Amino acid sequence: MKMPTLATRLLTALSLALAPWLPAAAADKPLTIAWQTTVEPSKLPQADGAFDRAMGPIQWRKFDSGADVIAAMASGDVQIGYVGSSPLAAAAARKLPVQAFYIVGLIGEAEALVVKKDGPIAKPADLVGRKIAVPYVSTTHYSLLAALKHWGIDPKTVQVLNLRPPEIAAAWARGDIDGAYIWDPALGKIKPTARVLATSVDVAGWGAPTFDAWIVRRDFAEAHPELVTAFAKVAGAAYAGYRRAPTVWTAAAAPKIAKLTGAPAADVGALLAGYTLPVLGEQAGAALLGGGTAKAVADTAAFLKAQGKVPAVPADVTPFVTTRFVVDAAR
Repeated sequence: MKMPTLATRLLTALSLALAPWLPAAAADKPLTIAWQTTVEPSKLPQADGAFDRAMGPIQWRKFDSGADVIAAMASGDVQIGYVGSSPLAAAAARKLPVQAFYIVGLIGEAEALVVKKDGPIAKPADLVGRKIAVPYVSTTHYSLLAALKHWGIDPKTVQVLNLRPPEIAAAWARGDIDGAYIWDPALGKIKPTARVLATSVDVAGWGAPTFDAWIVRRDFAEAHPELVTAFAKVAGAAYAGYRRAPTVWTAAAAPKIAKLTGAPAADVGALLAGYTLPVLGEQAGAALLGGGTAKAVADTAAFLKAQGKVPAVPADVTPFVTTRFVVDAAR
């Protein structure tokens, strides 16, 4: 594939700066998809090249946080991206024209608040005054704030540090932090010397569920609906394979997913089990894209607004969620 010249890249950057939401055309530049290292079924077709075969050449760009993905999509550099519910709610609050079109999974034990096994934190009250790392505007940031609220702890009394997952693993190894709310593979790296204080299963039970989703720029979706549908169809096939025979599917997929994400192959099965993974036929249901997702986005935005993390709560969250592409893919 011929790479654009420097002049072309400069002109593209200028046009995006002047009009970031002009419709994107697949013929004008390669499709760029932002991904993160979370272990979930669509990592297999990514590793196998199935998405590229179905959609044409793809530039896959790895990101360490949903906030960074949202920034890249806002700039026009990325058309499809992987984010958590908290970054999606923040994007909705800022009225960025993106929409969730495929729910990756409802987060359970895949994300956890962990503290040093032999450290000074034995119970939630001990978090006061301690250094807890979390990627800002992530699902774990939201979950941490929700947990503190549940425990009656003022967030201002905790030293909450904004670190990306690789930085958290390094800071943990150096002894710079007392705890972290994070996901794999960083979570797996620090768990041997950690104690789990709470997981996202607990936080969901306290009224603050979280999820991960694939989102798309609305202008790109309108210009190239067939590509977004193809993405949903490929992802759906991977989820169906996992649901039919989780053990067999995982045994075959684990080496490829491990190579792609950096997670140990032996841990892939347990990491997949840390999510509730909806198949294609469930995606448009009332619990997910057909209603529940929009409610979760609105509730998350309201919580973030109360915490002073976003400027406003969107009056209507329905433009930020769509069932169109999963419905088309399921036909």
